[in-house]
Amino acid sequence: MLTDKQLQDALKVIEEKKGHDPILLNLQGISTVTDYFLIVTGNTTTQVKAITDNLLEKLPKCGVSVLHVEGLPEAKWVLIDAGDLVIHVMIPDQRDFYHLERLWGDAKEVSFSI
Repeated sequence: MLTDKQLQDALKVIEEKKGHDPILLNLQGISTVTDYFLIVTGNTTTQVKAITDNLLEKLPKCGVSVLHVEGLPEAKWVLIDAGDLVIHVMIPDQRDFYHLERLWGDAKEVSFSI
């Protein structure tokens, strides 16, 4: 189970590389796969890669183990599976097209100030 601090730390790591429009969805009781989705946009594939690299470097230091990564080297949509947390880092057109927030509309958005 992730702590609020670990979730906040993940958001801070994203903010370090200027990821924008982060949304944290609580999927507990909705999904058996994970507890949280963190969805964030990078303006370009280069920025998506930078956000991803920063997460892969710093999440373990925050006590969050990365189990699997998909979407590299293309970096249009990178999925980072960290068990109880799945992070989606997407370029704008991918995020607009797939609109995961709508797809998981039953999930509650978690608010954090970072």
